[in-house]
Amino acid sequence: MPALIRENRNFRLMMSGAGLANLSDGIGVLAFPWLATLITTDPRALAIVAFATRIPWFLWSLPVGVLTDRADRQKMMVRADLARMALAMAVVALILTGPTGAEGTQAVWMIAGLSALAFLMGTAEVFRDNAAQTALPSVVDKDRLEEANGQIWSVEQVMGQFVGPPLAGFLIAVAVPAPFVFEAVGFALAAWAVWAIAFPVRTIVSEREGFWREMRAGWDWLRQHKVILQLALILGGLNAAHMAGFTVLVLYSQEVLGLGAVGYGLLLTAGAAGGVAGGLICPTLARRFGSERSLWIALALMPIPFLGLYLFSSIPLAVAMLFLETFVAVLWNVVTVSYRQRVIPDALLGRVNSIYRFFGWGMMPIGALAGGWIMAVAEPSMGREDALRLVFLIGAGAFVALFAYGVARLRLPRA
Repeated sequence: MPALIRENRNFRLMMSGAGLANLSDGIGVLAFPWLATLITTDPRALAIVAFATRIPWFLWSLPVGVLTDRADRQKMMVRADLARMALAMAVVALILTGPTGAEGTQAVWMIAGLSALAFLMGTAEVFRDNAAQTALPSVVDKDRLEEANGQIWSVEQVMGQFVGPPLAGFLIAVAVPAPFVFEAVGFALAAWAVWAIAFPVRTIVSEREGFWREMRAGWDWLRQHKVILQLALILGGLNAAHMAGFTVLVLYSQEVLGLGAVGYGLLLTAGAAGGVAGGLICPTLARRFGSERSLWIALALMPIPFLGLYLFSSIPLAVAMLFLETFVAVLWNVVTVSYRQRVIPDALLGRVNSIYRFFGWGMMPIGALAGGWIMAVAEPSMGREDALRLVFLIGAGAFVALFAYGVARLRLPRA
């Protein structure tokens, strides 16, 4: 057992809560789009569901940041997980009241209902994740943040992608509502784990000066630390390109690779394996190459997975590409998140993190919509499979452009 886990009870509980919540998230990663494909195979409808899941990061990141600095972060995480438990059960109710394979108006209403629940689930995720990332430095010493973040990401990848998606595939094979019931149980257990953490009393709490003045304080700090703003903007581009490809990945697995729900779940475990490897290896890589060069390496490798998916139709190659994609994403995250947690003052951490995620994660719904609509627009002239592959080619081009920008402009001062 790693020393940090053995020695720090609060970190054990936080990591357990993160693992349980990400197990439920991983189930949802497969179950939501797969349920959408049972309703319709229109890529625009799938894009709308993916958009609804991610648009809360654009809408709520900024106000949630202010609330995170004002509020009890522990209670915020617990309440968010309990809300997601209730929403997962609401998806079960939607399935039981509306049959799959719907057509016409019925299909439109089912997609609308699923999108609404995905939106609310994503809203709760904004509260939970911003509070969790902001709270970590209060239970782990700053000189061990890379180690802590690496271990948490390893657990999140194991539970969220290695265990969750294939489990969802098997559960769907049993009964369509089953994964959402399991998801609800996972969120309930995550809430209990966070509730059991003994957080230290915060000695520096943001004074209430009015919402906009408090948000302005976070923005003013970020403007004075332009490298963090630069990282946020690069992350926005990376996430937009990733979501464009991920939105159509479910169709790629069905129509190009010929996989069912179980096979698609197992395919997603390749990404989890890359995340686990990244969580264990990337802190060492970051120390060896330095933070700045590690980010350049990550950016250089990011186009390769999408190019592989564009060029080939091989299940083993798709496994390797998803492994590599998640590995380099974890390398990027280990460096950038640890840097932010070390540099940003605790009293401003929630607000600055929220502004960072507004730029970095707020582009994800745009990418999700773009992926579905690019395919839908190109399909009449290119054919369905070529239109699907086009999304990956455009995403790879975006990654190449971000790599060129990063090498030319990204310079990371020593924290």
